[in-house]
Amino acid sequence: MSYASNSAARQGDVAGTLRLLAYLAVSIALIVADHRGDWLAQARAHASVAMQPLWWLAGLPSRVGRSVREDAVTRGLLAEDNHRLRNELLVVNARLARLQAAAAENARLRAMLAATDGGRMDVQLAPILDIDLDPTRQRLTLRAGRRDGVRVGQSVIDADGVVGQIIAATPTTATVLLLTDPDHAVPVEVARTGVRLIVYGQGRADRLRVPNVPVSSDVQVGDVLVTSGLGGRFPPGFPVGAIAALAPDDSRAFLVGEVVPAAQLDRGRDVLLLRESRAPLPALGPAAAPATAVGTAVERGAPAAAAASSEAVAAPVAPLPAAAPQAPAAPAAEPAT
Repeated sequence: MSYASNSAARQGDVAGTLRLLAYLAVSIALIVADHRGDWLAQARAHASVAMQPLWWLAGLPSRVGRSVREDAVTRGLLAEDNHRLRNELLVVNARLARLQAAAAENARLRAMLAATDGGRMDVQLAPILDIDLDPTRQRLTLRAGRRDGVRVGQSVIDADGVVGQIIAATPTTATVLLLTDPDHAVPVEVARTGVRLIVYGQGRADRLRVPNVPVSSDVQVGDVLVTSGLGGRFPPGFPVGAIAALAPDDSRAFLVGEVVPAAQLDRGRDVLLLRESRAPLPALGPAAAPATAVGTAVERGAPAAAAASSEAVAAPVAPLPAAAPQAPAAPAAEPAT
């Protein structure tokens, strides 16, 4: 049995050696054929093309993971940039709003100064501290008082016309009674004809009232009303408003007029306090006639030594009583003020 086993082992070794020699011969033949004919390179190229889908599928999980990571990073960066840009936009819009408000305020101040340059007026610029536009109480509080030269009875104007008058003053603040206050009345005249009337407030910032307008008087819609100077409270020539409507009263003997105030009573941050008039004053605003500019002294909160004149001792302001209307004796007659 050992002989048979040895014989079988020798036959297996011989078969293995023959297979190895066959493989070596085939390899040498392929090497020589590839070296001379380059056909094996072509076979490798075709095999590589055939394997491309398998390589793509094998690399798909890696590509998907990398794409997900890049998308997550990109999304985070975009969200961060979006948040930063939104904050910057809010800051820029806030700055732009402040600049627009400053530009509008500058334009209003320029208009006020330009309005006072046409007449020899000494005015004082006073900032508005508080406003009360209740229908029964129309007031302004100014951040300027007696130590700044403010006195009771001073006329208050803006770039367009009369605002009201000072009725109370403390060392640091002053209270303005607006034209639109129901207890306020101001003598006026029609700039076109000189007809004298009295304008009353009615608790609305956009409307005044002119009662007892004689039917025979030459008063028309659109006429500009200016202060007449009667009563010594308001200097003559300052615009008060324009007649927007006329309607007969119950007696049909008089007309009642609706007046649009010339001054911007519900806006603005500053007003002008009229301290002194050294010459007849032209009307301000659109109805004003051109006048030679002589100069304007405008101060913000500076004490006024010149306010210690005889006008500085003014009686407390009381609403002007409405005079009882009288029927005109002739068409040219004016209502009593």
